Amino acid sequence: MATLNDIGVAAAINILTAFAFFLAFAMLRIQPVNDRVYFPKWYIKGLRSSPLVNGSAFASKFVNLDLRSYTRFLNWMPAALQMPEPELIDHAGLDSAVYLRIYLLGLKIFGPIALIAFTVTIPVNWSNNTLEHSGLTYSDIDKTSISNIPIGSHKFWTHLVLAYCFTFWTCYVLKREYEIVAAMRLHFLASDQRRPDQFTVLVRNVPPDPDESVTDLVQHFFLVNHPHHYLSHQVWSLTSTLKIISSAITFSLLQLVYNANKLSELVNEKKKIQNWLDFYQNKYKRNPLKRPSLKTGFLGLWGNRVDAIDFYTSIVERLSRDICGEREKVNSNRKSIMPAAFVSFKTRWGAAVCAQTQQSRNPTTWLTEWAPEPRDVYWENLAIPFVFLTIRRLIAAVAFFFLTFFFMIPIAIVQSLANIESIEKALPFLKPIIEVKFIKSFIQGFLPGIALKIFLLLLPTILMMMSKFEGFISLSALERRSASRYYFFQFINVFLGSIITGTAFQQLNHFIHQSTSQIPKTIGVSIPMKATFFITYIMVDGWAGVAGEILRLKPLIIYHLKNSFLVNTEKDREEAMDPGTVGFNTGEPQIQLYFLLGLVYAVVTPILLPFITVFFALAYVVYRHQIINVYHQEYESAAAFWPDVHVRVVAALIVSQLLLMGLLSTKEASQSTPLLITLPVLTICFHRFCKGRYEPAFVRYPLQEAMIKDTLERAKEANLNLKGFLQNAYIHPVFKSADGSDSESESEWERSPALVATKRTSKRFTPMPSKDGGSLLSLDQVNDECLKP
Repeated sequence: MATLNDIGVAAAINILTAFAFFLAFAMLRIQPVNDRVYFPKWYIKGLRSSPLVNGSAFASKFVNLDLRSYTRFLNWMPAALQMPEPELIDHAGLDSAVYLRIYLLGLKIFGPIALIAFTVTIPVNWSNNTLEHSGLTYSDIDKTSISNIPIGSHKFWTHLVLAYCFTFWTCYVLKREYEIVAAMRLHFLASDQRRPDQFTVLVRNVPPDPDESVTDLVQHFFLVNHPHHYLSHQVWSLTSTLKIISSAITFSLLQLVYNANKLSELVNEKKKIQNWLDFYQNKYKRNPLKRPSLKTGFLGLWGNRVDAIDFYTSIVERLSRDICGEREKVNSNRKSIMPAAFVSFKTRWGAAVCAQTQQSRNPTTWLTEWAPEPRDVYWENLAIPFVFLTIRRLIAAVAFFFLTFFFMIPIAIVQSLANIESIEKALPFLKPIIEVKFIKSFIQGFLPGIALKIFLLLLPTILMMMSKFEGFISLSALERRSASRYYFFQFINVFLGSIITGTAFQQLNHFIHQSTSQIPKTIGVSIPMKATFFITYIMVDGWAGVAGEILRLKPLIIYHLKNSFLVNTEKDREEAMDPGTVGFNTGEPQIQLYFLLGLVYAVVTPILLPFITVFFALAYVVYRHQIINVYHQEYESAAAFWPDVHVRVVAALIVSQLLLMGLLSTKEASQSTPLLITLPVLTICFHRFCKGRYEPAFVRYPLQEAMIKDTLERAKEANLNLKGFLQNAYIHPVFKSADGSDSESESEWERSPALVATKRTSKRFTPMPSKDGGSLLSLDQVNDECLKP
């Protein structure tokens, strides 16, 4: 079991490791040759140019010769905090800004809790000597836990009162943050620029009709059920798109879903070959006297030597013919058309009505939902028939169950490293080596955390593969499902698994020589004492791990390897940057583990709280810097993930209350049980209130908001060509290069609707009186009205 000295050694190792990472980052980030690795977001936005192409001296292109810049190696920290949140939203998107608020949420919750716990709980726990007479294996740190309080003591009322205080404070912060994020989302949707997903609905499970194709069936259904002054239409098909041009107020555009996975493979192969062709053509331009050549064998090591340009030109021409043939096959084969379609509308209001209502008397057909943002669509899964989704999700659930169960084996191995005293009894020949002071401190204070981190490396990839197998059609949905399972996995294995197996290893000798009726009490005493293992894990993952994130060692090495051996063109160099993303599917569950640990141990072993608080503070600064300078989000979901964040923190709060209830029951504090039962009930009621009050802003789009946005847009842009804006938005990427869609604007899109007069006077709501004698609410004021209970 880790002692205070072991924790000190682990803290020193992790602090020095984090400082080394920060120092290495400070040196590497200012080198011109690494500029694309540490500032890729600015290159993508076109706001930064490579210092390697400037007219400076040769040496200064690769090495920073300004010695003063090396003395300011921590200036990135205040720079990361200077950008205000509205500017951050414009720069990186609402998803990234709200993701950072998860770290702020942790600071707001655990900062005051840690202060109160250290002021009240630790002195109460320390002022006893129960563990000294218990016969259990313990350390000095365990004296600060609730395990050190004697059975039946009146001091347990202190922990009961603090449990109520911590619960009320956590719920208050959660409610306040939910309210802020909901307001940010509504304001973002109201003020954000026009996006295709605001006008588009995904229709799935279109019922088969022997007399009509999917094209005609979808067209007929929506022209009949969403007519609104329909006058005429024109249908024409090109590649993967059927376009309907009508004067209807709502129904505007139809884009069918095709199974183009094979075509996608051909297009990707052509891109790679075309890149090599560009490389050799550029090489020939630089030296026209010599035509480039290559060998056709494996990796160019053997085979016939041929002209490189002619060789790759012939392959590109062959692939172009294959692509044209496959495209014609997809267009002509009715089986390639999936029973689904992206249906766009001329107004947000029309799209909101369609997406949020039942379209048919049969609730299993004509299923509508909001279409993902075009960048968010995971095209491969659109080809999966809807009827197979339930089967796929059942298979994935069974596979996840076995994965979670069998992962207990490595967890037990990790826990054996954290409890050397028990292992020494089983393997006495290792005792002379293990008992060396530094080795023992290193093994108990550092090795368990790093071992668990290594075991978890492959888990996110496996869970993402499961999510893709389940058939989710958007990247955001894939990441949210993967994050949900990752959190559940960590709860079962990392949290409960570590506690159960760790307790078994720690108190193995005590279990063997005591009666069965005493085992629950032993477990109740041992659970708070597992905080030492989680402290080591927090330092490895939350301190050194976060510091390692900013160093970007893996992307740095890969970039320079690609730049040296694989980069042929400037496009290759841009793709080699690999800015990455926040990684919601891995980052958010890891944060939630810290919420769980903090809330569970806040009352029973508060010595863990400072380590968690340091993590949230350090991670907030590091990830704010990364979001500003490095990460480039693949999509924008307008913070649709926040309800998941909220519910997982609430679940952690309930788990902490139940564990405290079970713990006090082993301490014969029966008087506190009725009061503790009230806490989970109150917490569940709080969650139901937040779910009903704030969650609708994340799952539904208010018709009032849609109408306001439509009205303002038409007042400002009366001649808006919405058809040209929407017609190519949801075409499969492999078709876009050949899509010669008509871009001519309609002669008259739609007449701007009249403003509806109200009885409110203009005053401050509008700069001048309304022509109809009333006034309109501004968008900010509408958001304020929507947030009022």
